[in-house]
Amino acid sequence: MHIPAYSHATGVGAHLPDNPRKLLMHRAEIDRLAARMNQEHLTLIPLSLYLKDGRVKVLLGLAKGRTRGDKRQALAKRDADQDIRRELGRRNKGM
Repeated sequence: MHIPAYSHATGVGAHLPDNPRKLLMHRAEIDRLAARMNQEHLTLIPLSLYLKDGRVKVLLGLAKGRTRGDKRQALAKRDADQDIRRELGRRNKGM
């Protein structure tokens, strides 16, 4: 994860932006998340990054992926919306 260096830090306070970071959580929390990810086929997603007291905090979320049918429906809807926008653009240019 890329976390840019603080511009006013020098020497000891500076860090390498692309260093690997550890996720600091209690073992029970990590085990609970891992169990839910394995049993319910969920994915762990970083929702936001923010600074608090000189540390970078990450808000994590568990999400379920789309099924194959959902993906097809989403693609079909997106294609239909693109066709509609394209046709409206052609009509507006013709006027």
